[in-house]
Amino acid sequence: MYCFLGILSVKECIREKKLRLPASGHDLGLVKKPLPKLPVPSLQETFDKYLSVLEPIVDPEQYERTKDLVGKFRSPKGQGRYLQGELIKVSETKDNWAYKWWLDDMYMKIRLPLPINSNPGMVFPKQHFEDQTAQLKFTARLISGILDYKTIIDARGIPIDRARHKEKGQPLCMQQYYRLFTSYRVPGIKKDALISSNSQLNPPPEHIVIICRNQLFVIEVMSTFSRLSEDDLYTQLCRVAEMADEDNGTAEPVGILTAASRDVWAAARMKLMEDPTNRDYLDQIEHCLFVVCLDKCVPITFNHQNSIDETQQNLRDDVSLALQMLHGHGTSSNSCNRWFDKTMQFIVTEDGACGLNYEHSPSEGIAVVQLIEHVLHYMEELRKKKLPRMLSLCEYPFPRRLQFKLTPDIVGVVNNTKDHMDSLIKDLDLYILRFENFGKEFPKSQNMSPDSFIQLALQLTYYKIHKKLVSTYESASTRRFHLGRVDNIRANSPAALTWVRSMVERSNTTNEEKMALLRNAMLWQTEIMTQTILGHGMDCHMLGLKEMANELGLETPDVFKDESFSLVNHYSMSTSQVPTTMDAFMCYGPVVPDGYGICYNPHSDYIVVCISSFKSHTATRSDYFGFTLESSLMQMYELCMKLNESNGHPSGPNIMDLSDCSLGDGKGDRKVKLVRQKNAQNDTANKARNGSENNSTVIQAQAAQT
Repeated sequence: MYCFLGILSVKECIREKKLRLPASGHDLGLVKKPLPKLPVPSLQETFDKYLSVLEPIVDPEQYERTKDLVGKFRSPKGQGRYLQGELIKVSETKDNWAYKWWLDDMYMKIRLPLPINSNPGMVFPKQHFEDQTAQLKFTARLISGILDYKTIIDARGIPIDRARHKEKGQPLCMQQYYRLFTSYRVPGIKKDALISSNSQLNPPPEHIVIICRNQLFVIEVMSTFSRLSEDDLYTQLCRVAEMADEDNGTAEPVGILTAASRDVWAAARMKLMEDPTNRDYLDQIEHCLFVVCLDKCVPITFNHQNSIDETQQNLRDDVSLALQMLHGHGTSSNSCNRWFDKTMQFIVTEDGACGLNYEHSPSEGIAVVQLIEHVLHYMEELRKKKLPRMLSLCEYPFPRRLQFKLTPDIVGVVNNTKDHMDSLIKDLDLYILRFENFGKEFPKSQNMSPDSFIQLALQLTYYKIHKKLVSTYESASTRRFHLGRVDNIRANSPAALTWVRSMVERSNTTNEEKMALLRNAMLWQTEIMTQTILGHGMDCHMLGLKEMANELGLETPDVFKDESFSLVNHYSMSTSQVPTTMDAFMCYGPVVPDGYGICYNPHSDYIVVCISSFKSHTATRSDYFGFTLESSLMQMYELCMKLNESNGHPSGPNIMDLSDCSLGDGKGDRKVKLVRQKNAQNDTANKARNGSENNSTVIQAQAAQT
């Protein structure tokens, strides 16, 4: 299934059954019939959805005011009818009418720094390195695996992804895969630009950038039309490590500039480019295939206090690993050892931590996960084969060091950015829940969608803590259409609000009635998901109408200036499912100051949930959200099991059995450990927040949960 080009020829791969070529050009990406264009939904359906998701999150008076504005907007003589007609005309002339507006609104116009606010981090299964030699050998194998995947992409050898739900088998747009090694986000004043090196005018790049000890080096990975062997890559990495050690501590950490706010970095970049040498260096970075960061060890003192057992054993926990991929653990550690603008940035640490940080604008998580799973399988196959070592061709030129020339002004920006980055890192609150009582197979056994099950558990959790529902973002792929990216599924429905109230508030609601309300909320969630992936989502359409008015030089319609529109687009919960087949996971920061960023990965018998928030907002606390989510999942489990028992169905393992059993990873004592974590966390939190207003909120939420 995996092609090891560069080690075996294509013919050998086919003969050895290592490369399964599709039967037709259709599966090679040469789709005979082009993908359909993204449709323009009707005004009626879009604004009906808008009012339905607005109702649970605003007071009745605000809802009625907005309902009146919506009525005027979509009336026969309202602005909506005119804008809808103009939008339909635009859609007929473009490959995807929403793509550019969506890209600008979601990424290019956002002025916040990329780390934490935009770039996700991904943690790979942890390695163990005895010394730097092991680190560099692993990195050489990693680079070889990445180049192998790029070879398949260049040959258009990736079989077409196909829809698994609703009209199964429908081909999906593959453009995101082809952007992974060709894209770069250039900072700009007020608006960034996404550029591509995949141009017929310029030869394709054949180099990568290595960052070590905050210094940047260029390595050519192609020689006479073939890529460097793993041994040659290792030799070049050794040279990089030696060169970096020679100048360790004296080089200015230019990479930290990519962590500045976008306007600040754009101005600094223009200043840098006044020097021709700097301009050449920036061109080398911006047009490289990808970046590899060789990181220093992270002290255990950075470890998160949630994982008591790991800390006592002098081990790094999930949170520590995730923070390294997300931001580098601070400028005194590895945060300067980055270039956040590059799409793919792989990270390998001296102690065996490895993963990536990726710039999100070119691709969604699914394309990145496919790449990573290929690379890790490739590396495992190589390890099993134990291929004979090849002679390293040391005549390759040494890696090229990029020594930028910095003016005093730029040095000042570097120092200010370091301070700002450290304050942003200090403010981030990340908690990772490994829920091991059950996984996605349990909802399936109840004839429930695992994704809907988790989404409603998140709604229940938020309501328990904050006594309300809020605007929730869940990405839904629109890749059934040409250049399709995502639209938004919103779990904060009236049906969800009715159900969570039945689960939390004291009432005479029976278990049967609670289950009926739960299934009704799931039905709403499923219907919205289906409509969204079929191109009838609400959010892109409303954005298109708003931008259409702007492009026509019209005043922004009142419905988009309304307080409700701002509230609906204030995502206090930004959520995403990023599934993997291996024990790897992705995380990201909140998108609003008072919100949570929640990325979850449901496996067959456990669920990994990464929860982030900001400490500066005292009403949010990631660990408490995680503990409450655990209770919500178990509350839903118990509801299902009670009804199973009353209906005479097999009850399955009880809660005690689930908490005591080993789920295949030697962590059968996880439940006891979680209890210790909760007690330790609650004791610490109560002491720190004693007397604060937020403490009373937490206590009330705990009482409601109990």
